[in-house]
Amino acid sequence: MAARSQYEELTRQVSAVGVVKRAIARLLPAECPGGAAAVLALLDRHGDMRLSRLAELLAVDMSVTSRHVAHVVEQGWVERSPDPGDRRSRILRLTPAGREVLDDLKQRATDLLADRLREWPDDDVGQLVTLLTRLRASFGDVRAAQLQPRSSPAAVAGPGAAAAPADDAADGRAASGSPPGSAPEAHRQQRQQQQQQQQQQQQKTKTTTHT
Repeated sequence: MAARSQYEELTRQVSAVGVVKRAIARLLPAECPGGAAAVLALLDRHGDMRLSRLAELLAVDMSVTSRHVAHVVEQGWVERSPDPGDRRSRILRLTPAGREVLDDLKQRATDLLADRLREWPDDDVGQLVTLLTRLRASFGDVRAAQLQPRSSPAAVAGPGAAAAPADDAADGRAASGSPPGSAPEAHRQQRQQQQQQQQQQQQKTKTTTHT
């Protein structure tokens, strides 16, 4: 087993990976925020699914998931069709336009990493992919608990920070070349919105009191 000092340094380095993820997040076009990109990535990886399943994978509650889905449907990237097994439900499906957007996001992230690591030997890049994959797999036993939907998801820097309870769309994105945008980024945005709403409410309360 490695010395404790090594794990402490590993903690610092893993946290610093947030810098990489924030750089990838900045590649997102304005019309495709992190939550939307995560929806596209999950539908691409897991195939057609119900809204409830998508919420589980995003690890956010149904209301947040519904907002993300409404956006991608409005953009024409995802379509909703009746569920043959339950007439009350709808099946979400990635459209050809959605796949084009996803391919563009993948290309942007891949180009960024290829540029930043251009002086790395091929063996080093391969070793990084291997080690990041092993690191992710080491946390596989806690994924079930992490994927429980929450109304107030944990905040994470960038489109999926290093130590985040990440979803399948976000985990290992830097290593795999998967598209930017993720549930963790959606989590961060959601928390910011909640904080802003709380501040506005507090300000209204103070104004009313003074009045």
